[in-house]
Amino acid sequence: MSQFGLKQDTINQINQVFSAYPEISKAIIYGSRAKGNYKPGSDIDLTLVGDNINYHQLLEILNKIDDLLLPYFFDLSIFNSLNNPNLIEHIERVGITFYKREVY
Repeated sequence: MSQFGLKQDTINQINQVFSAYPEISKAIIYGSRAKGNYKPGSDIDLTLVGDNINYHQLLEILNKIDDLLLPYFFDLSIFNSLNNPNLIEHIERVGITFYKREVY
């Protein structure tokens, strides 16, 4: 296993989906996988950061990740759309950058 209890190939496949969306500047992993206390069946909590990410794109991204047939459940959100102060604080406290758009 690599970072967050995921194989590097798995991370690369997920990041390849994110890279197809220029609106995504970064994805932050949080929850048990970021804290390091995950279990084999733990979900993957990711929130997307960027301008103009909408729910239609979020569903597209979830479908593309689902098409990868990875053995994980994904909880994907748009950071700017979160309205739970406790969740926002948790992400800011324990969140780790999972994907960052390359700027050339």
